[in-house]
Amino acid sequence: MIGIIGGSGFYSLSGETPTQSVDIQTPFAEPPVTVHRESLGDNEVLFLPRHGTEHGIPPHKVNYRANLYALKESGATHIIAVNVVGGITDLMAPGTLVIPDQVIDYTWGRAHTFFDALDAVENHIDFTWPYDATLRETLVASVAASELACIDKGVYGCTQGPRLETAAEIQRLKRDGCDIVGMTGMPEASLARELQIPYASICLVVNWAAGLDSDAISFAQISAILDTGINDIRRVLQSAVK
Repeated sequence: MIGIIGGSGFYSLSGETPTQSVDIQTPFAEPPVTVHRESLGDNEVLFLPRHGTEHGIPPHKVNYRANLYALKESGATHIIAVNVVGGITDLMAPGTLVIPDQVIDYTWGRAHTFFDALDAVENHIDFTWPYDATLRETLVASVAASELACIDKGVYGCTQGPRLETAAEIQRLKRDGCDIVGMTGMPEASLARELQIPYASICLVVNWAAGLDSDAISFAQISAILDTGINDIRRVLQSAVK
């Protein structure tokens, strides 16, 4: 079964209240994690809003281990993550869909592994290619099938948040080779790899990153792009799941 993790502005697959939910107890949190079962076209999928249904959990407080564990316990065999990002390089204009193929992790202090006690050499996962190639190809093909366009690769720079970056920090990320910047891509991707669940991300660029536009970052403009972009992503996901 496909598990979908929703990002900012994406709190249900249909845009309506989920009809069926299950609470999963995990070793990583006292309260259970709520996983929603929803229909996407003719298929049932699992859906988990990363920030909660009312965006009450900031990126550095998301319990990534509990979320990934709950999805696996619910039967997820693949995971597609939806991430909202800022654009750094010239092709990454607001409104662009991106299927990243690499990530650089700038976060700190997050519980980032299930292997706090190493018990096998395999605990050192191979993370050379952080996103599953087959799942990425499915997403790229699904964008085309939805009569949309995307950038089919890119480097996601994951920062700590919840504040946005400084102009100097964005210039550093650009020198490091980052194309887009967000706050939730890690450790989500590496935790999925530890659980041996194929994982890929579809990113929606909602603004130019700090210092790259003459105007200040406008949350009104971000909201307008989210309204359109999330509907596009719903179309892509329906095609991908099919």
